[in-house]
Amino acid sequence: MDIYFAPLEGITGYLYRNAFHDFFDCGIGKYFTPFIAVSQNGLTKTREVADVAPAHNQGMTVIPQLLGSRAGEMKGYFYRMQELGYGEINLNLGCPYQTVVSKKKGAGLLADTDFLKEFLDEVFRDVPVKISIKTRIGMEKAQEFAEILKIYNQYPLEELIVHPRVRDDFYENHLNLEAFAHALEESKAPVCYNGDIFTLEDYRKITERFPKVERVMLGRGLLANPGLLSEILTGKRMEKEEFKAFHDRIYEDYRKIMQGDTNTLFKMKELWNYMQFMFGDREKAMKKIRKAKGAVEYESAVNMLFASCPFGRQSGR
Repeated sequence: MDIYFAPLEGITGYLYRNAFHDFFDCGIGKYFTPFIAVSQNGLTKTREVADVAPAHNQGMTVIPQLLGSRAGEMKGYFYRMQELGYGEINLNLGCPYQTVVSKKKGAGLLADTDFLKEFLDEVFRDVPVKISIKTRIGMEKAQEFAEILKIYNQYPLEELIVHPRVRDDFYENHLNLEAFAHALEESKAPVCYNGDIFTLEDYRKITERFPKVERVMLGRGLLANPGLLSEILTGKRMEKEEFKAFHDRIYEDYRKIMQGDTNTLFKMKELWNYMQFMFGDREKAMKKIRKAKGAVEYESAVNMLFASCPFGRQSGR
């Protein structure tokens, strides 16, 4: 089984990837970067340049993800990524947020299949790198996916990563596993499953239902429990001391590159939206973490959480 680490905007940048790789990577096949929003200016934003810099991604297979709807502009990024040593690019056709969808990007590309085909025709014309796609199954209804998949099948995709929800579901409602089954049977490209794997039991349910699946992408489940990969592959559960050391590594790395406590704590609080589910009876400590305004206050609250709250994967996502 090939297991991938999904991109999450603002969270799984190179600092997080490197920390995870050093502490918990016992079998990640590919790390996908948070999306890079394509523009006519090319790859110029400091954060994005740093995230794909080869020096920041040693020892890992990293796949840059692009978000855009102008194929001509995207081509420039293909060549730039190739210069940096990347041989594969992933296209984001799944982001559900209104600010993205309203610009016909992310899942917004799925609303107009004629435009989608024109876009992909241009993207795949003399393309210098391999292209994979991460997609949802439609905008409003799962019935849209049959036509969308027919379009995907017209191009030499490296792989198709399917999150079996429509855009309007965001990250709620039940996964449409019938649509995923259709992708698995009908896609000409290899298919990777993505969606709602938070526990070993979740992983087993998917792999038992779809024994043909050879690729699975984990995202929010790994953020909530960085030890989930080890549980899946070896049966070993993460220890509290490992988790604390992992947290401290990320925290210190952010402090080195961020200006001031406010920016560092913003990043850490974002991460705690997921990591909190490793603790029971966490409400009081988490309230202190969220209210912390400086490093001393934050560190005290984190120490309180680790010292006083029961450790182990809790319910919630």
